[in-house]
Parts: sequence; C-alpha cells; structure tokens
Amino acid sequence: MNRRRFLAGTGLAGASLLSGCGSLQSQSTRAPPLVENRPDATYWPTHAEGMGMAGMAQAGDYMVGLSYSFPHRFWTVTGTDAEKVEIQSDDSIHLMATVWDPETEMVLPVKAGVSITIEKDGETVADKSPWPMISQNMGFHYGDNYALSGDGLYTVRVRVNGMTERRLGAFSGRFGEAGEASVEFDFSQSALQELSFEEFPDKQGERNAVDLMAMEMIPTSQVPPAGQSPGSVLGTKKGSDGVYAATWLAEADFLDDGESYLAVSPRTPYNRVPLPMMSLDATVQAGDETAFDDALTAAVHPDIGYHYGAVVPTTGDASSVTVDVIAPPQVSRHEGYETAFLSTPSLSF
Repeated sequence: MNRRRFLAGTGLAGASLLSGCGSLQSQSTRAPPLVENRPDATYWPTHAEGMGMAGMAQAGDYMVGLSYSFPHRFWTVTGTDAEKVEIQSDDSIHLMATVWDPETEMVLPVKAGVSITIEKDGETVADKSPWPMISQNMGFHYGDNYALSGDGLYTVRVRVNGMTERRLGAFSGRFGEAGEASVEFDFSQSALQELSFEEFPDKQGERNAVDLMAMEMIPTSQVPPAGQSPGSVLGTKKGSDGVYAATWLAEADFLDDGESYLAVSPRTPYNRVPLPMMSLDATVQAGDETAFDDALTAAVHPDIGYHYGAVVPTTGDASSVTVDVIAPPQVSRHEGYETAFLSTPSLSF
C-alpha cells in the first residue's frame, strides 16, 4: 500500500517543480526554498495555499469533510524526530480529511486513524491511509499527497476508525464504532490551479503563524480559550513552543463523590490548534500526600475539547500539579510547525 514514504532531502527551489506530459504532470506545483536558520518554534512559512472542497458525508457518528490543495512537502514525526516528505513527480493533489461531531461541530482527532480509497471508472487509483497532521491555515486534519489519473469523476471512500480516546460528557457512548462514507469528487486540473497561492518573502521565518482558514462547510479545529473551559484554571505554561492549559474540575457529570478531574489541554500558539497523540504524565501533590502519579489519558469533552486528563481523589489541601511530556505530538506537520513541539518539557502548575 506504500502508506509511509520517508524521503528526506532539501527544499526544491523554483516556481515549477514538476514537469512532463499530461494534464497532471504539467501542473505548476510551487514550493519556495525553506527558510534558513528556522527557529525551534512556530514560524511564519514561506507560503500558504488555498483549499478546494471535494465533498462531505456522514460516516456513522462522524461527519467527514474532504478538501484538497496543491501537493506539498510535509514532515512526519517519530519520537522527537521530524523527517521531510518531498513532493513526488506523480503527485496530483494534497487530499485532506477533517472529522468532526455533527452536533457540536468539534473537530475530532482520532488516534485509530482514517483510511482512504480513491476509485475512478470502477478502478482503484489510490489506497492508503493519510497522516494525522497539523497545518497553520488548515488546522488538524488527515492528509497526504495522492496521485490521480487526470480530470474526471472520482469516488473517495473514507473509513474513520472508532475512537480509543476517553469520551466524556455528551460524548460518552459515542464514536466507539467505525464509520464509513463515500464522496463523489469531480476533479479538474484547471480548478486546482485556480486555488490561491500566497508567498511571504517579508515575513517568512518570523515567530508567528498565518490565520486558520475559514471554510463554509468544515468547522475550525480549535480548542477553547483557557478561561472558557469549565472548572478552575490552574494556569497556562509554555514548553517546546506548545501552550498547556491546566484545568481542575471539582464537579462534573462523569465524576463520583470524592473525585475531581485534572484536564491538560496542549495547543499551538497563535491559533489554539489541538496537539494530539502525545504521552503525558502528571503528579498531583496535596500537602505531604501524592494524590496522583500516573499517565494522563487522551480524552474529548464538548466543553473542554481534546485534552489529556485523569480522575483524581479530592483532597482538602491545596494541590500542586507537575506535568511531564513523555512523547511530543506524533502528528505530521506542514511548513511552519515542523521545528516546533518536538522536545519533552516538564511543567509545574
């Protein structure tokens, strides 16, 4: 299936990287040279690309939206290492799947992943699972570069696997089963070339991020501001350029008597895009007693968003919380995020 292609190398300079015969091979796929001396943090990329809508459909409990853009470079992450994936000569589009709850419109990072099969005229054109990834203007999504076989009508079959993350509040009992959907996508090279492409020669490399793109039919993947989550905010801290908001819930419909809940919500700076697929440990110290010392569990809640949390015994003493990042977000990144969120900080609240 050739699901994962690790192709390291330097950026390809020039405005037209792909050439050859046929409507797809003659496209102008642009990737300016990467910024030199990139910071180990979120930075303004060399360019931003527009998105086109391929379609949307319901897949079990999930809604799935498919969008596309020009093929582009991105970085996969293993442990604390990021490895560049170059544009290939037969890549036609960068296809993106966004998964969300149709009731709250909250975008759902699903660790179990998504699979995509693309067919044309009854023949399979592509069959591979996209990467979970984050982008400054496209937010969290599942994406990869795909090779198509020219203009025409394609059937894109999407399977969203059941969530293994803890589902809390109104999400309890939902998203545990896989869902499948089918979208008809009428692709044309001319429509692809009409998508926007903006370069930032004066801003590239600065500590900042381009804004999230607003699409009419696909919700924005953001977690709530720290002060808008339920419970008491313990504080926000920054580590490896990620922003960590810690919240303590003394009351919730999923808690029993004598229980509290610690929620830690990592997000990108500037745009509050969730940072999923991390490993976090926490220690809760109440006076001279250790109330909790274990791993936090990835979870989703309609009001807290995607986070890492644990049920903790309620104590009468004031508590201090230490959070250790064991593994950074194991998600691929578009340009501007590939050097950030790769170390393993320790944070105290």
